[in-house]
Amino acid sequence: MINMKHALNSTQLEGYTVTIVGAGFTGLSAAYELAKRGIRVKVIEADNELGGLASAFDVGGEILDKFYHHWFTNDHAVMDLISELGIENQVEINPTNTGMYYSNNFYKLSTPLDLLKFSPLAFLNRIRLGLLTLRVRSVKNWMKLENKSAKEWLLSLGGRSVYKVVWEPLLKGKFGPYAEDVSAVWFWKKLALRGSSRDNAGREQLAYFKGGFIKVAEELSRRIEALGGRIELGNPVSSIDYNEGKWSIKAAKGDTESDRVIITTALPLIAKMLKSWASENYLLKLNRIKYIGNICLVLELDRPLSSTYWLNVNDPSFPFVGIIEHTNFEKASTYGGKHIVYLSKYLPHTDTLYGMSKDEFLLYTLPYLKTMFPEFNEKWIQKHHLWKARWSQPVVEKHYSKMIPAEDGPIEGLHICSMAQIYPEDRGTNYAIKKGRSIGARLAELCQNKS
Repeated sequence: MINMKHALNSTQLEGYTVTIVGAGFTGLSAAYELAKRGIRVKVIEADNELGGLASAFDVGGEILDKFYHHWFTNDHAVMDLISELGIENQVEINPTNTGMYYSNNFYKLSTPLDLLKFSPLAFLNRIRLGLLTLRVRSVKNWMKLENKSAKEWLLSLGGRSVYKVVWEPLLKGKFGPYAEDVSAVWFWKKLALRGSSRDNAGREQLAYFKGGFIKVAEELSRRIEALGGRIELGNPVSSIDYNEGKWSIKAAKGDTESDRVIITTALPLIAKMLKSWASENYLLKLNRIKYIGNICLVLELDRPLSSTYWLNVNDPSFPFVGIIEHTNFEKASTYGGKHIVYLSKYLPHTDTLYGMSKDEFLLYTLPYLKTMFPEFNEKWIQKHHLWKARWSQPVVEKHYSKMIPAEDGPIEGLHICSMAQIYPEDRGTNYAIKKGRSIGARLAELCQNKS
């Protein structure tokens, strides 16, 4: 991990052309684009680690993502950046398999043939489910879907049985109390992107960076600093103010003056930074989009839990939406022989489960694991970890395009580039990189033209 360098004292004020708040992939990608074009840039991050949701921890002497990560073969922004950084030899592309847990049974769902064998649905409904992919691909103008909820749209495409068995549990598992508010656009894009990442036989291959995505973030940070940029960790920003043509960024370790600011954090956090001067209407817009949190229990086991990489849990009585067995994708030997399992749960941060400690959540989870896997014994667990993300997923509602704040703020030189603005695609590392590089290149041109 990179150590924080160049700490400011509380009275020091330094000037930069562009200051970026947030050292996730959006902020780092923007900083990289600016720095390589000769722009004086600084990145300020509240956490003591890089990467945002791609931060990591040690397992068996190897670095592992706190929250599971992979990317699809059609995620070009990730691969283009990795290639540009010259670290593509660390990319692994592996075939993967997907399954579903429903009504106390496991079902394979990796290929079209698996779909035809999916017995919880009548045969005609299996055909409807299979045809849904073709109907998704036929959508040419996604704006026409903005006035429909995902529920309405999916019911119209596949009928009630398909919706109840396949789609409703996934929507509720992902968005909890907001499930029926989710836009058809969000679901359409998920299905379209996922479908286009498969080969001609319907098989899916996924990519992973050896040592976790944090390694990419660290390489980015090295390039930024080598190009004259600066990165400060453990330095939360309290406010951002505008005065006499300059932006003043007030942070725990000192203030920074800048011609331009890019803020990459969650929108409600941005509202707090700007509340001293921004209009009521602008603050309301920043606070309009709802977010749902995530808790991720990571188990280090002495043996595999199953042979499936990605298991969708389509049982609403279970506390997690997915079981991701990482070492069915990346070898267990990478982690000192430990078998890695992620148990993912999306929920409001006000939910009782969100407030649990790692031991409390493990105890809560054990009965469900034993129900799913009768042979499972808690003695298999060598270690367990619990990671929480308050701002994990924006709730993409109907007419979402009208809710998104513009990239350029109400005063010249203020810019917002957050995961909530990724649309119609959904948040993810690929699109964070794409947005970061785009705004970085655009602002570099503006800065160069001004000079």
